[in-house]
Amino acid sequence: MAARSYRFLRRTLAVCCLLAAAALPATPTAAVHTDDADPTILRMLQMNLCNSGRAGCYTGRAMGKAIEVIRAEAPDLVTLNEICADDLPVLHGVFEAVHPERTVVAVFQAAGDRPSGDDTRCRNGQRFGIGLLTHVRTTDTPHTVYRGIHPTQDLADPEERAWLCVDVDGALLACTTHLSATGDRVALTQCDHLLDTILPTISRAAADQPVVLGGDLNLLAGHDPDVRSCTPPGHQRIGDGRLQHIMATGDINLCCRRLVPMHGVTDHAALLTTLVIERRSPGRPAERLTAPS
Repeated sequence: MAARSYRFLRRTLAVCCLLAAAALPATPTAAVHTDDADPTILRMLQMNLCNSGRAGCYTGRAMGKAIEVIRAEAPDLVTLNEICADDLPVLHGVFEAVHPERTVVAVFQAAGDRPSGDDTRCRNGQRFGIGLLTHVRTTDTPHTVYRGIHPTQDLADPEERAWLCVDVDGALLACTTHLSATGDRVALTQCDHLLDTILPTISRAAADQPVVLGGDLNLLAGHDPDVRSCTPPGHQRIGDGRLQHIMATGDINLCCRRLVPMHGVTDHAALLTTLVIERRSPGRPAERLTAPS
């Protein structure tokens, strides 16, 4: 993308999809309708950096590639899994350089450690967990942070999986999580509870804001258990063909997707999509775009 500075755009749905079709190989297959109210358009990037230093997928090179991808793609929202606490300030600086006219919000949530009752640690001693980067209008813009540990955990795994959300400009609830990797039935239970209970509760408390969730859910489409079984009715979902997924409530269209190669620095490609947050009268149904799985 040529412009790296102000990506918080307001355009019509038709313009959005023309731009997305030019930039991304996956294009919508349904007709696009517009009205007088322009939607909010955001580019979202999901990355699992496998940066704990303890997992077999660790290479020590994921941060360098993440910096390169954020600079090249200039996303408005980045959800991060398997990072160390000190990774976030580094990526914050890169994200801030990409969006110099906006106020950057960077938040982190550590995974719990059951044996110690403390946080899970990276090999370097830093807290290990998930993070989120976005930008808001001004330094005075409220951006409430919601976070927690999933109530259901795999008792054979000392790591207690977490979730994290940020209220973006009072217009979007952006969330991430990294679900259980040692028990797919546990991952499904965590997914169900997060999508059916936690996020709707937060959304209602935040004036029924649209919600988007990006993360490594450790669930596949077309397998048992199937990630589609925890995708609530009316939601859209796209995936990387493996374990990473982005889900959104019905007032958000997931316009397109692209996989950004990470060239072996982690075991996951980055997942890039475009969010079209609709503005419509109460009671009017959202127009849908077809999103790939």
